Amino acid sequence: MASGSPQSERLRVAGIDPAASGPTGYAIVEFDGAGVRSLRFGALRHPARAPFGDRLCELHRLLAGLLAEFSPDVMALETVFAAPNLRTSLKLAEARGVVLLAAAQAGVPVHSYTPREVKFQVTGYGAASKAQMQTMVGALLQLAEPPSSPDAADALALALCHVFTERARRRVGTAGDRLYPARIEA
Repeated sequence: MASGSPQSERLRVAGIDPAASGPTGYAIVEFDGAGVRSLRFGALRHPARAPFGDRLCELHRLLAGLLAEFSPDVMALETVFAAPNLRTSLKLAEARGVVLLAAAQAGVPVHSYTPREVKFQVTGYGAASKAQMQTMVGALLQLAEPPSSPDAADALALALCHVFTERARRRVGTAGDRLYPARIEA
């Protein structure tokens, strides 16, 4: 990549917001050196009574398809957090495991961000509400209207968070590696 050219700045990011029981948000964004645009986003919804194993298979199919179609450079994923009960925490970890598996199979490195980091990067406020996130994501991506799904908005926000973090790292150069260490999942 030639230094300084807009093409050298191109970065395609998959943002994934896995869920234990609700919809999983997904997004693909591309930064071209001048701006960032959404290539696709949505929320994978499952039938209410679908067996959990079937939901995990469907999640893997969706991700494998997105990764094959868009060939992102990196995936941004929310860090694991403690859910209100153990069963929910375990299901969330299993869904996150499927996401990590799909990324590994596609050779896509994964960076994790806390919800607070994402909210701060996107809105400037680490405790932003879902509505604030949807509005800001819509504005940053110049969408005709904010995403109607908070899960899709969260996935877009994860991708934007990585773009902003990586852009800052590139500007700072090697000093950025000390300021913004990559959190790559093993």
